[in-house]
Amino acid sequence: MIILMAKYILKRILYMALILLIVTTITFFLLHAIPGDPITAMVQDLPEETRQAYLRTYGFDRPIIEQYFLYIKQLFTGDLGQSLRYPGRKVADIVANYSPVSALVGGISLVIGVVLGLLCGILAALKSDRWPDRVIMILALLGTTIPTFVIASVLQYALSVTWPVFPTTGYNGAKYLVLPVLCMCLGPLATYARYMRSSMLDVVNQDYILTAEAKGLSEGRIVFKHMLRNALLPCVTMICVSVAGIFSGSFIVESIFSLPGLGRYFISAISDRDYFVVLGLNVALTGIYVCSILVSDILLMLLDPRIRVKGKGETG
Repeated sequence: MIILMAKYILKRILYMALILLIVTTITFFLLHAIPGDPITAMVQDLPEETRQAYLRTYGFDRPIIEQYFLYIKQLFTGDLGQSLRYPGRKVADIVANYSPVSALVGGISLVIGVVLGLLCGILAALKSDRWPDRVIMILALLGTTIPTFVIASVLQYALSVTWPVFPTTGYNGAKYLVLPVLCMCLGPLATYARYMRSSMLDVVNQDYILTAEAKGLSEGRIVFKHMLRNALLPCVTMICVSVAGIFSGSFIVESIFSLPGLGRYFISAISDRDYFVVLGLNVALTGIYVCSILVSDILLMLLDPRIRVKGKGETG
C-alpha cells in the first residue's frame, strides 16, 4: 500500500511539473508577443540610450528563446524574479506580503460558502421536489448566474450607502471584511448546494442504501453513515480546487473593495506590463492550483477504497 501510494504521488508530481512548465511557457511567449517593450510602456519619452541600457540590464535585448531558457533556469533556483516597475522588489516578497489578505478573505468566504452550501444541498436532496428544494435551487441558480461585480455593487449600495453599516472600501479591521466575504461566499454556497444535492440524489438510488433501508436502519443513521460519506467524495476535489481559487479568483472583489491582496496586485502588474511580476505570480498561482489537485487526489485515494483497488489492478 505504501509503495503504491508513493508511486501514485510521484506520478502526480511529475504531471504537476509538466503542467507548470507548459503554463509558464505559454504565459512567457504570450507576454512577449505584445508589441513594444515593457520599459517604453512604463516610461514614455525615455532617451534611447537609457532605454537600451535598461533593456540590456533586464535581458530584453537578447533573442526571445535565450530569454526563455534563462528564465526557466532562474525558476529552477527558486527565484521568481523581481519587479520592473519597482526595482529591487522580488516577486517572492510580493507573494509573502500580499497573499495573507487574499488568504484571509478568501478562506473565510470559502469556509462559510462550503459549509452552508453542503447543508443546503443535503436539505434540498432530502426534501426533493418539495418547496425547500425549489427555494434552495432557485437561490443557487441566482448565485451562480449573477456576476460578482453586480453582487458587490448591490452590497455596497445597500449596506454602505442606504444603510451605512459597513465601510465601502479599504482594509482596516474586521468590519472591512464583511462585504467582501459576503460577496465571495455566495458563489461557493450556490455551487456546493447544487453539487451536493445532485451527489446525494445519486447516492439515494444505490443498492447499499436500499439494503440499509431493508435492514430497518433509522433515516438519520442511513443519511449520516451511508449517504453523506459517499456523497461527499466528489466534493473533496471541488473543495481542494476552490482553495486554489482563493488566491486567483478574487481579482474583481479585491479591486472593487480596494483590498491589498494578491489579486489586485496581479491586475496592477498586468496593466503596468511588469513582465517578471506577471510571470512570477502566474507560476505561484499555478503551483498552488496543481498542489491542490495533488492533495485532492491523495485524499480521494485515502477515503475511497475503490480507488486503491483500481490502482492495484493497474499496477499489476
